[in-house]
Amino acid sequence: MLDTSFHQGAGLHSFTPQSELRVLAVASQEQAESGLEMETLWQLCASLQRLGYPVVVLDGTAYETEASPGLHHLLRQAPWNEGASLEADGNVSSLAVLPAAKGLSELVRIAHATYAPPLQGLLPYFRAYGLLVLHAPASVLGPLLTHTATTPLVVMPKGAAGVLTSYKHLKQIAQHSGLPCTVAAVLQGNGAPERSKAQGALRTLQQCADRHLGGRMHATTLSVDNGQDIQRLALQLLENAGTIGGSLSAMPTHNLTGLPSHGVRSH
Repeated sequence: MLDTSFHQGAGLHSFTPQSELRVLAVASQEQAESGLEMETLWQLCASLQRLGYPVVVLDGTAYETEASPGLHHLLRQAPWNEGASLEADGNVSSLAVLPAAKGLSELVRIAHATYAPPLQGLLPYFRAYGLLVLHAPASVLGPLLTHTATTPLVVMPKGAAGVLTSYKHLKQIAQHSGLPCTVAAVLQGNGAPERSKAQGALRTLQQCADRHLGGRMHATTLSVDNGQDIQRLALQLLENAGTIGGSLSAMPTHNLTGLPSHGVRSH
């Protein structure tokens, strides 16, 4: 994992700004269960980058600090001057990752206080990107996605505990946003027994979702070693991505360039 300046990520200003920003969401797991989830996340982002979508990840599992600034610091920058551009010579093939645990919680608090769509204020910061990926606990994603018609991804851990954890995530997101989720069982091999066990766990989870959540989920299996599986899921998530549109009322626009040089990590 290499550190790059925010200016390098912001170099995507060379792309024509869009009036809408696509949004994907990935629910984070407990630390002990996060290995496959993180590998799946980075492979999905890499696949989306190869498809021509510049991606920025707001990582709600990483806390902003003075040594590693992120969304919390970005939200406090001076207002953007009208017509100002982001000066950078960035590499569009790199993946920008911004620590965002504090900032995402702040967006939820602001939305509760103002009754505004939680994600709307992010558009001015990230409109130069093709995709905004929110990676955060389901308890945070639910309130954030209340005005965005996207389909969050839940990566299901193995075993019975994985079914219970995934159901908890589905319930948290459904209670706040009413959104259906895609649940992916990640295979570490292509053997029939592993695939059969994963499909059985998904069926159990689907039955729970049907009974208690109105069937608000789509189930799939994939192998992180299979590029076609990753691309298929990336395209599916892209097809069901939500958008943040410029037509809605936004919070004050701000400038990215004031962040210290290590605000974004590149993968």
